Amino acid sequence: MINSQHLAPANSLINTNKGTHGLMLIMVAFVASSFPVGSAITYALPPVVMMFLRFLMAALLFAPYVIAKNGWALPPLRALFGYALLSIPLVIFFWCMFEALRHTSAINTGALYTTLPAMTALASYLINHQAISKRRQLGLLIGTVGALWIVFRGQISALVNLQLNSGDLLFLVGCLSLSVYNPLMKKCYRGERQELMTFWVILFGAVWLLVLALPSFSQIDWSSVTFRVYAGISYLALFTTLITFFLLQIGTLKLGPTKVAAYSYLTPLFVILLTVLMGIEQLDWQTLPGAAFILIAMLLIQNEPR
Repeated sequence: MINSQHLAPANSLINTNKGTHGLMLIMVAFVASSFPVGSAITYALPPVVMMFLRFLMAALLFAPYVIAKNGWALPPLRALFGYALLSIPLVIFFWCMFEALRHTSAINTGALYTTLPAMTALASYLINHQAISKRRQLGLLIGTVGALWIVFRGQISALVNLQLNSGDLLFLVGCLSLSVYNPLMKKCYRGERQELMTFWVILFGAVWLLVLALPSFSQIDWSSVTFRVYAGISYLALFTTLITFFLLQIGTLKLGPTKVAAYSYLTPLFVILLTVLMGIEQLDWQTLPGAAFILIAMLLIQNEPR
C-alpha cells in the first residue's frame, strides 16, 4: 500500500482522483503533440542522437529543481538499479517511435498506439498480478474500437487494407516495451519523492542513449542542424519527456497502470483536435462515433474500483 505522505509534492497539487484525471488529460495532450513534432524533425538527426539530446535536455532542465528540493545525494544502490531498469522500456519505445516514423505513416502509428492499454493490462497482470475484470476487458475492447474508428474515420475498408510494414512492426515492439513501464514503476516504487524518481529515470535514459549514440556523433554535420530542429527537441524534452513522465508517475501511483494507460485511447482524438486548431485539418464529423465509443470505454475503466 502506498503511504500518501510520500507522494509530496504531488498531494499538494492534487487532493482527489478528479484532479489526477485532469492531469492525465494534460499528459495526453502533450503525448499527442509529440507525433506531429517528432514527424517534422525525425529526418534531421539519427533517432538515437535525437533521443539522447531530448533526455539530456530534460535531465538538465529538471536537475536544479531536484537539487534545490532534495539536495544532492546518490540514492541507495537498489533504488538506482530500479531507476536504470525503468529507463530501458522508455528508451526502447522512443527510439522505435522515431525510427518507425521514417518508414511508416502517422496514421499507422496512431492506429498501433491504441494497442497500448490492452498490452499494459496484460503486463500488469503478469508483473503485479492485477486481475483484468470483465468490465475492464469490455472497456478495453470498446476503447480500441473507438480509437481505430477515429484513426480510420469510420471506414472499415481502410482498416481491412492496413498492411504492416517494417516501420509498423518496429513501432509495435516499442509499444510492447512501453507497456511494461507502468507495472514496473509500481514494482520499483519505494516511497521516494516523485521528482527524484522522474529525474533519475530520465538521467539513466540519457546514459543508455549516450552509449548508443556515440558512434553516430562523428558522422553528423552539426552546422547543418537548424534552429527549428533544436526547438523541436527542446519542446519534446520539456513537455513530452520531463512533464509527461512526472504526470505519468503521479497517475500510475494514484490510479493504477491500466487506468492511466486507458488514456492512450484519447491520443488519436487529441491529435485530430490539435491539427484542427493548427489549421492543418478540418473537423471530420465521421470521427464522432469513435469519440463516443472512447468516452464509454473511459467511463467503464475509470469508474471501476482499484
